Amino acid sequence: MEFDYIIIGGGSAGCVMASRLSENPAYSVLLIEAGSQDKHPLYHWPAGFAKMTKGIGSWGWDTVPQRHMQRKIFRFTQAKVMGGGSTINAQIYTRGARQDYDEWRQLGCVGWSYDDVLPYYKKSEDNDSFDDAYHATGGPLAVSQPRAPLPVCDAFFDAAAELGIPRNFDMSGQAQDGVGFYQLTQRDARRCSSAKAYLSHARHRKNLQILTDSQVKRLYLIDGRASHVEMQNGDLHKARAEIILSCGAVGTPRLLQLSGIGDSECLKQAGIEPVLHLPEIGKNFQDHLDLYCIAELSGHHSYDKYANPFYAAAALIRYLLTRTGPVASSLFETGGFWYVDHAARSPDVQMHLGLGTGIEHGVVAMPTGGITLNSCYLRPRSRGTVLLAGPHLSQAPLIDPNYLADEHDRAMSIAGLKLTQKILGAKALAPFIRQEQLPGPDVISDEAYFAYICQHSKTSHHAAGTARMGADKASVVDVRLRVRGVDGLRIVDNSIMPQLISSNTNAAAMMIAEKASDMMKADQRS
Repeated sequence: MEFDYIIIGGGSAGCVMASRLSENPAYSVLLIEAGSQDKHPLYHWPAGFAKMTKGIGSWGWDTVPQRHMQRKIFRFTQAKVMGGGSTINAQIYTRGARQDYDEWRQLGCVGWSYDDVLPYYKKSEDNDSFDDAYHATGGPLAVSQPRAPLPVCDAFFDAAAELGIPRNFDMSGQAQDGVGFYQLTQRDARRCSSAKAYLSHARHRKNLQILTDSQVKRLYLIDGRASHVEMQNGDLHKARAEIILSCGAVGTPRLLQLSGIGDSECLKQAGIEPVLHLPEIGKNFQDHLDLYCIAELSGHHSYDKYANPFYAAAALIRYLLTRTGPVASSLFETGGFWYVDHAARSPDVQMHLGLGTGIEHGVVAMPTGGITLNSCYLRPRSRGTVLLAGPHLSQAPLIDPNYLADEHDRAMSIAGLKLTQKILGAKALAPFIRQEQLPGPDVISDEAYFAYICQHSKTSHHAAGTARMGADKASVVDVRLRVRGVDGLRIVDNSIMPQLISSNTNAAAMMIAEKASDMMKADQRS
């Protein structure tokens, strides 16, 4: 029951850590995942994403009522399956802007500038289209071009061009600006999750043990060192070297707080005896609020008709035989980055074109078929919290993104929504679109837009920041991701982001783990 390294959380970062740390046969590694193995076929079919935000492979948590959004409660999907978010997401591979990481460096995170992190993005990558200064081949993570775009996607590019938004063939390369096809974490039209990419071969190593359907109850500190993890069934596992938390921006602060590590006053209010006062744990919570326009189409120009069981069966047979068609689509493989604040140094709004309606939980479906154009403001100033509702593992955490607490976020979000309306109303899309359904022509004033947002919005699934990295003493982890005030404990996931990056966050989680594993290997040699 003793291991050199214990990794808690088999998600996007945890699978990377388990693979990289077990490369050295001299060290034993235990990977613990609360969810099951990723055996269900929907986890591997790209279009299976349509089922993911509706319950499969997640904890089933909601946010607290959002006080700046008319008390709206959001479904807040957090993965509970091997591979984590990379097993249930829309497989979009983006990295953010150079500015994001250079600002981390300016905040004191030495070693985390864009030039510092780019080699780790490249190390992980096996790109089917690019091998250049920004991309590489030969890594474990497959990154590929979409297999199943539709003609409406090209019309979307032309519509954006009417507004002066250029085409961009590599939004993870030299610049983000523009619209295009997102690259996807897929290989041979199948999802390439972190579990698939990093554990397919590593799981057979004798020095790596993997536990699934196994939930950690708490961590134990002995003489200021993280030494043991207690399982829900009472089992204890000891770490000789280090414990690595990779439970994500919600799960990581939750487990720390259940272990008595966090803001002492908040812990006492939740019925937890404080062990170590680290007041910023669970604070600095950031996410992208996702808004959407829905347009009814003039014909079968999207994948909505495949909601019909007959068409769905035909699409599945086609996919199994040819790896093409609707099942090969991630459904959100088209989009781009642009500006709503023209003083911004890099794009501050992101769009995802959904090739259908009702794809995600709570989003309206069009009976006659349609498309969905999402937008999110990428640089929110609002900050939220992840705190405990009580002392028991069975209690869901209090997830509070605190959306639109800052007036600037509200204004920029509305501006992004108006931009998507202009694109959908452009001449190039006229042959495809019968009419805009949401927000619709009656939404004119900013007050009406705000009321609409409070009804029709969702998370972008980009949670970050709850265990902030920094050089200052108030930060939760230092620049080597070691938890302050504790020996033998690191955090390796998106909770360490001091500021949320301006894009999807899954590729960043794997980059963070690649960099962390190199730092830990350097520590082994010292």
